[in-house]
Amino acid sequence: MKAPTPPQLRKLKAAAKTAAGRAYAPYSRFTVGAAILTASGKVYSGCNVENASYGLTNCAERTAIFNAVAAGEKKLRLQCVVVYTPTDMPTAPCGACRQVINEFGPKARILSICRGKGQISSSTHELLPDSFGPASLG
Repeated sequence: MKAPTPPQLRKLKAAAKTAAGRAYAPYSRFTVGAAILTASGKVYSGCNVENASYGLTNCAERTAIFNAVAAGEKKLRLQCVVVYTPTDMPTAPCGACRQVINEFGPKARILSICRGKGQISSSTHELLPDSFGPASLG
């Protein structure tokens, strides 16, 4: 999968940061925003939405991906996922998000950024080696 262009990457970073500001995180106070770039060139964003029953919480990465599906991306293929946390160190996607990213972007680039200077850049395969997904089903 080709890397996003510098303008696309700027747009993704800005969208992820804006989305983090919309997060509903009254329990953890840990706000997260994500933005995805699809193979069709569209950008979708999402934030984490917590629930008093913690298991019903939805992460920013999954919200962004589900937004793309809900918007009609029938053959969704992720090119890049940018995750933003207003922290000093970047935070990589959780296991559930890694699995959903793999479903729609087994060759996607994932970039975790923060308000600090650090960042984590990895591939889906690096975050979820030996994964189970659509390709596993034949």
